Amino acid sequence: MFNEIPRTRPTTPLLDSIDRPSDLRQLEKEQLPQVADELREYMLYTVGQTGGHFGAGLGVLELTVALHYIYNTPEDKLVWDVGHQTYPHKILTGRREQMLSMRQSQGLAGFPKRSESEFDTFGVGHSSTSISAALGMAIAAEKAGNDQKTVAVIGDGAMTAGMAFEALNHAAHVESDMLVILNDNNMSISRNVGGLSDYFSRIWASKFYTSLRAGSKRVLSKIPQAWELAQKTEEHMKGMVSPGTLFEELGFYYIGPIDGHDIERLVHDLGNLRDIKGPKLLHIITQKGKGFGPAEEDPVGYHALNKLEPESKPASDAVVEKAEKVKKVEKVKKPKYQQIFGDWLCDMASEDESLVAITPAMCEGSGMVDFSEQYPDRFYDVAIAEQHAVTLAAGLACEGLKPVVAIYSTFLQRAYDQLIHDVTIQNLDVTFAIDRAGLVGEDGPTHAGSFDLTFLRCVPNMLIAAPSDENECRQLLYTAYQYKGAAAVRYPRGTGPGVTIEKTMSALPIGKGLVKRQGQKTAILCFGTLTATALAVAETLDATVCDMRFVKPLDEELIRSMANSHDLLVTLEENAIKGGAGAAVSEYLSEAGIVMPLLMLGLPDTYIDHGTHEGMLVEAGLDQAGIERSIEKRLKLLMSTGAVENKQKTQSIG
Repeated sequence: MFNEIPRTRPTTPLLDSIDRPSDLRQLEKEQLPQVADELREYMLYTVGQTGGHFGAGLGVLELTVALHYIYNTPEDKLVWDVGHQTYPHKILTGRREQMLSMRQSQGLAGFPKRSESEFDTFGVGHSSTSISAALGMAIAAEKAGNDQKTVAVIGDGAMTAGMAFEALNHAAHVESDMLVILNDNNMSISRNVGGLSDYFSRIWASKFYTSLRAGSKRVLSKIPQAWELAQKTEEHMKGMVSPGTLFEELGFYYIGPIDGHDIERLVHDLGNLRDIKGPKLLHIITQKGKGFGPAEEDPVGYHALNKLEPESKPASDAVVEKAEKVKKVEKVKKPKYQQIFGDWLCDMASEDESLVAITPAMCEGSGMVDFSEQYPDRFYDVAIAEQHAVTLAAGLACEGLKPVVAIYSTFLQRAYDQLIHDVTIQNLDVTFAIDRAGLVGEDGPTHAGSFDLTFLRCVPNMLIAAPSDENECRQLLYTAYQYKGAAAVRYPRGTGPGVTIEKTMSALPIGKGLVKRQGQKTAILCFGTLTATALAVAETLDATVCDMRFVKPLDEELIRSMANSHDLLVTLEENAIKGGAGAAVSEYLSEAGIVMPLLMLGLPDTYIDHGTHEGMLVEAGLDQAGIERSIEKRLKLLMSTGAVENKQKTQSIG
């Protein structure tokens, strides 16, 4: 048991001898517990240096060792779900010395990534995909006639999503040869029911029982009534001591629950299950954060870890006191957007008893803890079930309640059909608080909110707002809530520019922006929190800056005014350029017959790899220097082609 994160590289003689799983398979079974101990300490050390997810990885550490020991990876396929369980897997599969680059630019990804390693069979950032992907691999192996084994590891709440059960149902129907491992870590399905279940699990996983069962099936299947009775007897016996009846009914051969930290037991049962044909499910009980005391006590709080700060020399009391004061001022001055949303939600709920809040397993991340404690009977955490969250909101709205759905931009993608079919077609009154809009840094493209403006803008009956700062976020949330219909407010991860937040709430004029700075020649139309950067650019280029506030409806009057008084319009957004807010401006100009040079700046038509948020903005050309270069380049081009002179002549004639 570790209670502190190691600050120096631990001594790990066995682990250092393992460059690939084939090296692990050369060891004696009796050496595996030492491998697990060294792996746990090394993982704690590396995550302490880089920051990142680690609670889930500690929970599957023994399982990871056992899987690579029993299965012939990478020929046998391991599919992980969700991806942040895979740090131990990465260490054992040739990436041990690269772990200090985790989640950094050009370094290892925080999730499985096919281009990173042949051992990463399927890329994953979102949950509940493993069984579907593994089933596809198992079917392909059968068609190819090879003896490849396929294993899906699902857990950390991922079994709560409907997609997982859809895949289970199909896997049983086609009777594919695959193993599903349900990692039950108290974040999804309940614990086992006692020692009796453990005893029977040992029997059911034994070769004697499986061979006896297979032989009985051959004999009794000739007498249908006898085989049916035998099946029911076995089912009822399992149902009394385990939660496996559901999986047996679906058509899986169920084993468990067993202790997922007993490496000897895991190796034994996995070895037996490897030789059993057909769909199988092994249910293991693990503890998230296993082996690290603070994480065992607080698995939610230690889901991920911030990078350890270097140890510094003791400071004087006066220096410490001053630093604490500065820190407090910063906290007051720059709250996270998630806190702004959470505060608004509580304030709005105190004014309107019809407000109910919904989240798909993102209570802490979305800033809803206070609301859940103050209004528990109006708070619904539906687990990792984004589609259900949106349709639940639609049903609540049908009966006159006012649902607010707090959802990450990247997760709303999974509920797009429900947004259209269940909410907007019926023009229901649902407010969407879209968190993590734009680039999200170290979590990379799987978690980046790159497309919400694009996929929302084309949906009828939607109001879409993009605040430029903290106070505007609060006021636009209130505006969206008062709107009678589907409304979305999108805001980024982390803090804003640090403006004063007004406690009072007032609805802003829908579809109206405002001029933040008056300049000449170039007008920058900003959609969202890049407005602060645009103002810095404008000081250098003497440009006009407009805070557009709304993507739908657009402030057409403001756009026309800017087009008439400037040589170049620039749209700025932290969303895909294709189909985004800039495209909306372009469409309006075309429809209005306004011939106007337009430069659209946003996320390029490619996925930007993980790194710091600032570094990703630089790569996309959305930092101050990048925006200035793009504008100056376009102005130079316009001058060289005479486009500016022709526009000025046209305006003069008009």
